[in-house]
Amino acid sequence: MRRSQAVPLVLAPLLLVAAACGSGDATNTADGPSTAQSLTIALSKDSGPLNIFAGQSDQMTELVYDKLLAPSPYVADPQPWLATEVRQVDATTWDVDLRDDVTWHDGEAFTADDVVFSYHFMHAAPTGRFTHHVNDTPSISTVEASGPYSVRFVCDYACPELGTVTLADLPVLPEHFWSKVDPAKAKEVTDMPIGTGPYQLVEYSPTSGYRFEANADYFAGAPTVDELVMPVIADNSAAFTALRSGQIDAADRALTPELVDQFTASGDLGVITVAPLTYPELKLNFTREPFAQADFRAALNLAVDREQILEIVGLGQGRPGTQGYIHPDAPFADPDASTPYEPAQAAALLDTLGWVDGDGDGRRENPAGEAATFTLIVNGGNAPHVRAAELIAEDFAEVGIDVAVSPLDAGSVSDASAKKNYDLYIATNSPHAVADSTQFIMSHRSGNLWSHPDLVYPEFDALYETWKATETNDERIAAMQDMQKLFNRQPTAIALYYPDEHWAYRADTFGGWIETPGYGIVHKWSFLPADVVEAANAEAPQG
Repeated sequence: MRRSQAVPLVLAPLLLVAAACGSGDATNTADGPSTAQSLTIALSKDSGPLNIFAGQSDQMTELVYDKLLAPSPYVADPQPWLATEVRQVDATTWDVDLRDDVTWHDGEAFTADDVVFSYHFMHAAPTGRFTHHVNDTPSISTVEASGPYSVRFVCDYACPELGTVTLADLPVLPEHFWSKVDPAKAKEVTDMPIGTGPYQLVEYSPTSGYRFEANADYFAGAPTVDELVMPVIADNSAAFTALRSGQIDAADRALTPELVDQFTASGDLGVITVAPLTYPELKLNFTREPFAQADFRAALNLAVDREQILEIVGLGQGRPGTQGYIHPDAPFADPDASTPYEPAQAAALLDTLGWVDGDGDGRRENPAGEAATFTLIVNGGNAPHVRAAELIAEDFAEVGIDVAVSPLDAGSVSDASAKKNYDLYIATNSPHAVADSTQFIMSHRSGNLWSHPDLVYPEFDALYETWKATETNDERIAAMQDMQKLFNRQPTAIALYYPDEHWAYRADTFGGWIETPGYGIVHKWSFLPADVVEAANAEAPQG
């Protein structure tokens, strides 16, 4: 890993200590046994043998792996986990003390060398889910062991959120396994994963799915469920039918809105309502005209009736997406963010851009006087997304913009997204995208929300330099909220609504389910003792 000299600016130390209290009055609303010998949980997709460089959900990753802090960057106060203490020494330097009682699943001891190796390896590995936390946002210049169980991190520029974001997000890898792997070929590894986590993956096949066994020697306490069996049932209807009939105990997805009342009324099933850090979004292809124009995007943003989309598509279960791209429950969200529904203002803005209805047919022509129809692609197998697309087309028609909805198969939508071969499309945003403060920055630099060699964005560039120069977490959040305001005025991705989610489970088999922000209820915190969950600040407050 490259090295650079740290700037010796001394700040008031930020201290995260393992004994800090948890979430206070938070309570578990689930009913049923608090332990179980075995649970069967349906998965929505096959993620292969859980190679973190090949991609799978954070929930699956964290059954096997641990991080230095827990539970995630999506809470305001993550607590030490593999670490015992985390200290910010100055603007660019952090010291981390580690637990000395942790072993890998194969019996090898966990040490500082594993942490140092993990961050070096992620720096060298191909760009992926975790790598920006090492090589750009933040940019870590050195990671060195300062003792058998202590590590020092030094960044290229101020990194006040290293503790609460980066260290709470990156899983730690075993050096004795991954040191044998060429980082360039990290995605090709198919061996069973070795972690320090509460579960070990002992069986996997593309046909039967996954089987995990509890790590009885887990440093945080023995899991409350001995075995997790996870078949892949991709179809929602099939998964929820299996849940209702008792073939499975839970599924890794929320109920569709129309099923909530049915499942809530069932005496055999429990339902937990969560506020997830995810939502459907409308993406605008800023690499194409006229979407490259900030004012054209601003006009479309003003034309979307988010209240109506929530009521019709989400059946009123949630909040309209009026606070914009950053989820309002993210720790760094601007509480005053607003993206109003103002179709008259949208129409006036389009007039000023030269988009007028010259022939009186209700559809605006472009400034050259040419008819223009834009295509909105959507996964045809996702009924809520198709309905949202239809409503958006109606909203845009109200201000004279002609949009044709084009339902495609999931593979075609994914391919068009990767190649930016679309005008508009509807996708689902992840917690990592909309609740991780550093990912919001990185999304502008990676091509997701911006970054294109032929386009300039001087307003963002200026705010980025201001953000980069900040040295405290409060200053950095304030700078990021200015970025959020800019983005919401001329977004390249429009939040539609922030749904509530209702997760169902078999009440007679297990009741230890809890909500942790952004993760639903199927995650490792549901399978750990209550005092462990509280100490990690992992359980979301109820109500």
